[in-house]
Amino acid sequence: MNEPERRNAIHGLVRWTAWTAAEREPHRAVMEYMLHPQPGYPFLLGIRIEYVLSNSGLQVRTTATNLGADPCPFGSGAHPYLKLGTATIDCLILRLPARTVLRSDGRGLPIKTEGVEDTEYDFRQSRRIGPTVLDHAFTDLERDEDGIAHVELRDPDHGTQVSLWVDLSYSYLMLFSGDPLPDVRRRSLAVEPMTCPPNAFRTGNALIRLEPGSSFTGRWGIARGTP
Repeated sequence: MNEPERRNAIHGLVRWTAWTAAEREPHRAVMEYMLHPQPGYPFLLGIRIEYVLSNSGLQVRTTATNLGADPCPFGSGAHPYLKLGTATIDCLILRLPARTVLRSDGRGLPIKTEGVEDTEYDFRQSRRIGPTVLDHAFTDLERDEDGIAHVELRDPDHGTQVSLWVDLSYSYLMLFSGDPLPDVRRRSLAVEPMTCPPNAFRTGNALIRLEPGSSFTGRWGIARGTP
């Protein structure tokens, strides 16, 4: 299973579907989708995603509600790519507040976890990305007093910075430097909020269990500015 296939295994149920714009304002949009029972996922799920732009950046709020009569498994993720106008990400400074990295097999499926200390994946202290190839899920996130984890990407030559933040609903971050994909290879860095790790619907690892009538809500966002 390659990178696109692995991501589809987690989020493909609603990735290529037609959503409805339920609400729309100049600074805000709400998209909704009703996921009906189907082979492989026999559950009724209502999904609502709110996008809000403000002076502080973009905020995304995802809400999923189990509208069926049985408990259902649920996982949520998004695939934003960050860049700062450089030809590649190699020269950029990354800070990733994660203590643990998931190691994968040849198919990209996680097989074990290990601490990032003394590995090339330790970005807890800001440092240059350089040639590091990233296609890894990270967890055990360091958070601020409000429970928010921040990933920071900075261009030291121009003093520009972009950051992605996640709330407590997102325990995993998938970082992908795009190396296997010629059209995006190292031109930007995917920093992907995820409630569960890759392959979770097979392993059950960190899946959310929604009881009938209950909802999940998670928030993440992107802020741009100078350090």
